[in-house]
Amino acid sequence: MSDRRPSANGVAAAAGRIAGMVTRTPLLPFDRDGRRYWVKAECLQQGGSFKLRGATNRLVQLDDAERARGVVAFSSGNHAQGVAIAARRLGIPAAIVMPGDAPMVKIEATRANGAEIILYDRDSQSREALGARLSAERGATLVPSFDDVDIIEGQGTVGVEIGDQLGAPPPMVVVPCGGGGLSGGIALALRDSEIVAVEPAGWDDMTRSLEKGEIVPVDEPAPPTRCDALQTKLVSPLTFAALREAGARGLAVTEEEVAAAMAFAFRHLRIVAEPGGAVALAALLAGRVDAPDGAVVVVSGGNVDARLYAEILSSAA
Repeated sequence: MSDRRPSANGVAAAAGRIAGMVTRTPLLPFDRDGRRYWVKAECLQQGGSFKLRGATNRLVQLDDAERARGVVAFSSGNHAQGVAIAARRLGIPAAIVMPGDAPMVKIEATRANGAEIILYDRDSQSREALGARLSAERGATLVPSFDDVDIIEGQGTVGVEIGDQLGAPPPMVVVPCGGGGLSGGIALALRDSEIVAVEPAGWDDMTRSLEKGEIVPVDEPAPPTRCDALQTKLVSPLTFAALREAGARGLAVTEEEVAAAMAFAFRHLRIVAEPGGAVALAALLAGRVDAPDGAVVVVSGGNVDARLYAEILSSAA
């Protein structure tokens, strides 16, 4: 198992495995500067983000004994909801380690799907250590948010859908990046497309890792960001390798650019994009990437507290 790596064949298998268990999200067209772009609206996925794909692909492969012992995951919210939904459907007990400062909408939605919530302090505690301890104590399967072959291959089904919907690989896919499960999976699915991974400013460890050719962590102290879904301080060798081998590159966007993208998504696309889910759209709108005609921009999630969302929309008016 330790030598197993995510692959294009694995992504294709995942697409078949989870068909009917996830939503085939739409491609929404919009025109800008004389070019036609497409937004892959994963904010409309069940659970409000792409995370249901990887979680379903991972959990559906557990045997009866593993299902009975349950699963443990750690997440600021979107992976938590994906695991909770998939576990509830399959009758699997789920415990999720979540930061106490996670958006309340994500905590409540995870709990509503039947998961046990264990809160921790993001500044003083390690979610990885807590998750590993719980998994060991309970004999439960640990389901990482991105450092897992089945998770990455499940997230890559976004790319399979894009290719099917367009009838051909797009010239470029601009995609949000935290740990790199989504961007790495899409890179495997769409090997003829240029992949641009976008992160919040100050949390651009994947961008710097790709530039240096080796994994480097987020520079400390990391700045505050509303992009809670993308606060990953060290990427996985699995996701880094998938992106590096695809020739992907990364870039970072500011909080102001993210807010402007959220407002654009609301006013012009009629979709709700959470801060982390809007970073790729922010990169395109701010001119940080010169995307060719026919490029696809992934809006990866839409789980945002109502008050924060209203503040962002009013400030970006």
